[in-house]
Amino acid sequence: MIDTYMSLPREALVVFENSDFMVCAKPSGIGMHDEPGEIGFVTLVRTVLGDSALLPAHRLDKPTSGLCIFAKSSGAAAQFGQLFERKLVTKYYLAITSKKPAKKQGAIIGDMVKTRNGSWKLTAAKTNPAITHFFSFALASGMRLILLKPSTGKTHQLRVALKALGAAIIGDERYGGEPGDRLYLHAYQLEFEFNDERHSFKYRPASGELFSTEAFSSALIDIGEASSLAWPTVKINKKPL
Repeated sequence: MIDTYMSLPREALVVFENSDFMVCAKPSGIGMHDEPGEIGFVTLVRTVLGDSALLPAHRLDKPTSGLCIFAKSSGAAAQFGQLFERKLVTKYYLAITSKKPAKKQGAIIGDMVKTRNGSWKLTAAKTNPAITHFFSFALASGMRLILLKPSTGKTHQLRVALKALGAAIIGDERYGGEPGDRLYLHAYQLEFEFNDERHSFKYRPASGELFSTEAFSSALIDIGEASSLAWPTVKINKKPL
């Protein structure tokens, strides 16, 4: 699989590029960083693009695909660090589940605590909560497409949130999802302002049988512009999020 990734042409990896940063498309199944016997996405991007100075501005889980920002300098990386810290980068994810969630839209809020084998669970406490907004859309055969907008960026946050809704992601057997040919979680859209210029990027999933269906394509048309939906606002400690 890695050999296949290493032979990818530049245009298959790069969604956008300017003098400060590039937005790349991460495949499902490759970690961000090198593991024993496997190169990570950072090494892949640096190697294929011939630029060892590229710095990832954030990360995606190994089975998650989608948009990932790389800064071209330490200065640009610091700027993105501030944007993420101040929650000025808006992220939208797509997930497919075979189970109907407890509600069609809303927010999933709660502290996350680590359990056995590296898994996490959501609790009712809100000391340092994970916050995920979502909308649910019908797909064929009883499946649902979930559009997710996280306000925080905690490990396994979206996967745990959907499990808490009773709608674990297909391919996410760690959290009770049905088996699938991949984890059906994809970083679909990024929006942010950098150096006084507004940016918005979308990237449709490039792998996965369920991401290739007409029903999925129709659902994306129904969603339209994710930012135009009536996303709920919640308050934690009197702060809107």
